[in-house]
Amino acid sequence: MAEADAPRTESSQTGGNRLGGETSPYLLQHRDNPVAWRPWGEAAFAEARASGRPVLLSVGYAACHWCHVMAHESFEDPDIAALMNELFVNIKVDREERPDVDSIYQSALALLGEHGGWPLTMFLTPEGEPFWGGTYFPPEPRYGRPGFPQVLRAVAEIYANDKPRIEKNTTALKDALSKLSRNHRGDAIAQSALDQVAGRLLGEVDQANGGIGGAPKFPQPNVLKLLWRAWKRNGDPAQRDAVDLTMTKMAQGGIYDHLGGGFARYTVDAYWLVPHFEKMLYDNAQLLEVLTWLWQDTRNPLYEQRARETVGWVLREMIADGDGSGSAPCGAFAASLDADSEGEEGKFYVWSAEEIDALLGADAGLFMQHYDVRPGGNWEGKTILNRSAAPGLADAATEARLAACREKLLAARSQRVWPGWDDKVLADWNGLMIAALAEAAPVFGEAAWLDAAETAFAFVATQMARDGRLCHAWRHGRLNHPATLDDYANMAAAAVSLHEATGKAAYLAQAEAWCETLDRHYWDAANGGYFLTADDASGLIVRTKTAYDSATPSGNGTILAVLARLFYLTGKAAYRERAEALATAFSGELLRNFFPLASLLNGAEILENALQIVIVGPRGAAETDTLVETVTRHCLPNRVLQVLSPEDDLPPGHPAAGKGQAGGKATAYVCRGPNCSLPMTDADALAEALAPREDRA
Repeated sequence: MAEADAPRTESSQTGGNRLGGETSPYLLQHRDNPVAWRPWGEAAFAEARASGRPVLLSVGYAACHWCHVMAHESFEDPDIAALMNELFVNIKVDREERPDVDSIYQSALALLGEHGGWPLTMFLTPEGEPFWGGTYFPPEPRYGRPGFPQVLRAVAEIYANDKPRIEKNTTALKDALSKLSRNHRGDAIAQSALDQVAGRLLGEVDQANGGIGGAPKFPQPNVLKLLWRAWKRNGDPAQRDAVDLTMTKMAQGGIYDHLGGGFARYTVDAYWLVPHFEKMLYDNAQLLEVLTWLWQDTRNPLYEQRARETVGWVLREMIADGDGSGSAPCGAFAASLDADSEGEEGKFYVWSAEEIDALLGADAGLFMQHYDVRPGGNWEGKTILNRSAAPGLADAATEARLAACREKLLAARSQRVWPGWDDKVLADWNGLMIAALAEAAPVFGEAAWLDAAETAFAFVATQMARDGRLCHAWRHGRLNHPATLDDYANMAAAAVSLHEATGKAAYLAQAEAWCETLDRHYWDAANGGYFLTADDASGLIVRTKTAYDSATPSGNGTILAVLARLFYLTGKAAYRERAEALATAFSGELLRNFFPLASLLNGAEILENALQIVIVGPRGAAETDTLVETVTRHCLPNRVLQVLSPEDDLPPGHPAAGKGQAGGKATAYVCRGPNCSLPMTDADALAEALAPREDRA
């Protein structure tokens, strides 16, 4: 796979560009620009103060198509670059390496009344204070947007000659940014609130194509999980059907890579046909979890196939490079695959009817019929493979022929020029994938998936820690940037999932240690909730704090679920107290905007409605493993599973405390609230106890 070359020395860089010594593939993509880019840091702002120039901040990421477009149109243009260098100190930021920086200035852009996104283009004072901004700007006026040179001259003119206006903007934005971090407190989150939110969200589902709303359409896995939870809680089939429809449409749509596995980030249409072709680790981690849940409840073979293919893609193409050689995988997961190759979006993934016919011969007609391949294509003269017209699977013999066709096409595609590969390791995204693999491995009987999760976890926990605290990013032996809340939250969630999957006490201890770090350095003692950045982070104009999900679950929502699970696993009241304080710190937000609070709500449900399952018996023994396998066959979103050796004890407050084996056999107890089932040694009896209530009637 293609990737950025090794960093160059500063003396070899063009026109004062200072990105050659960076590790981010995105920053390295810009090291030869004639723009005098600086990485984010005090040196760049000191230069701005010394020169009296404002700062132009450009934020993007390696897999971002429109970031590439603006780079080719403007940052590689000598005349535009010269204007940028004359009027501004130019700072380039990888939003994946610095989510803390990105979150501040995306919020500032929203406060200016503009839609956010990437590339983000913000104008700052030498103190880092924003005063104006936008996203993509073309090199000349088009799309209803001014040309970038016009913007540069106008902003520089205002900065030089209208200081009162600049001061008014910066003061207003700083005050507004500070207010955004003031959470709205409320009462404990009741089940009725969960049901109300699920009902409102159901009304937003596209009943024909699945997903929320219209174009562009994003997977929204946290919303899907909230709706699936609601169906399991109250039995409303409309909620189940909405998630089932959405996942079927995505799994058979163009957003899915039918040859290599894995989902793209979103589609530009409402039908899941035309993706922005970048494939992100975080999307696929979350969708793997949704696929696992749906397969547990429906046994739909499509979901198992997509889960296996997605994991296959991750283990084949997304293990990060250890040293840049391409032959020394580090064991952790890389960040993304680009949308573009050879300067064209999607070129790696699309096909012509002629190519299909030449490669598949006698089977070409069958494949074309099932995958929407036709002369002229379905997108810009080419075909995005999809099975949207008939999303149901065919008979076994036909599916076997189609699988053989896909293998031939995948082999041919592998000879094409690959999209760019961003092989940096991010602690938060790795946490998402580790947790998803740890949960999926026992469900699908794949020990290798669990091994991969443990290997990645060990890498992050050991190689991405400095002085006892996590860092956010790593690439080719270089560690960068202090960890955010999301890093700790997602890795703690991964630790809890690995503890339940393996029974290893070290994972539980690590989750507790990371929560202790969060309490010490990230907790807002005055208003509750965790800040995104630590109390000793430097160089930021504000500490942001939110429970809103974005493309990834919010750190506050994720850590709420972690704290709840730790309470049930350890019996330590402090975890419940902190979880309750966290939930109420943000529950007032439900009255303002409930839509992005799915992770927080899902965590609150675990806190109040945990299903505690205890199996007493040695791990590895046939009787014990049979009971564990019975549990993992069921979709139990609020499950807290503990497998104990007969000589071990549960925490004193656990409802099954003091209970042991029955008749010397591996024994299961299912506890809801303070009440536990009778001891069960038979797998069928356990399955009956775990079945939905209507199935047990």
